Amino acid sequence: MSQPKITILYQDDHLLAVDKPAGILTIPDRFDPEIPNLMEILTPSFGQLFTVHRLDKYTSGVNIFARNAEVHRALSMAFEGRDVEKYYYAIVDGTPVPESGRIEIPLAESTVTRGKMLVHPRGKMSVTEYKTIHAFRHFTLLYLRIYTGRMHQIRVHMQYLGTPLIVDSLYGRRDAFYLSEVKGKKFHLGKYQEEKPMLVRQPLHAAKLVFTHPAYKTSVSVEAPLPKDMRAVIQQLEKWGA
Repeated sequence: MSQPKITILYQDDHLLAVDKPAGILTIPDRFDPEIPNLMEILTPSFGQLFTVHRLDKYTSGVNIFARNAEVHRALSMAFEGRDVEKYYYAIVDGTPVPESGRIEIPLAESTVTRGKMLVHPRGKMSVTEYKTIHAFRHFTLLYLRIYTGRMHQIRVHMQYLGTPLIVDSLYGRRDAFYLSEVKGKKFHLGKYQEEKPMLVRQPLHAAKLVFTHPAYKTSVSVEAPLPKDMRAVIQQLEKWGA
């Protein structure tokens, strides 16, 4: 299987930042190393890389690697110490109330469903700020900043608000998003046509990271543009869902 082309967002002797496509792991899977992952794709061109943070398989956007152990240690501490600013875009069902705000709740892993997170007093505090960028008729584009990095944090927080991501089989209402949901009665298919989904993954994109460069002590801001699939949904919402 051919390797996907990875866009380099920033690189120097100490760091490498790339735009991770949705559907690719950050590091090799524990049980199936054959699943495509960034480390495997990037190592032949850039040599040894150290994982600083991970994005979920179906989350796209800024993913940073260290190129030596010293920088890896410093950046890892920065992430743990919440000294890295992390910003995301998400498309959700409905519109949050209030339209912009801050969520501070404890999250814990479910004792029933492995790999699923839930709001629970025994969990660790998680903090997300969100801002409405565009509220459409039934859906909303949000810009978020997370201050903690709990597993599935944004996905659970959006569910908690009653506005889950428009595609999220674990925390949301559907596992694919179709144009017919946007166009309503104006949507028509030919007699033998079958509607194909516009989106088959969580519309969550790591848009920007801001941090202090461990070696140069300067502020670094790395941004990744919205991917094609999320842009396509937003364009249809602007056209039909205003």
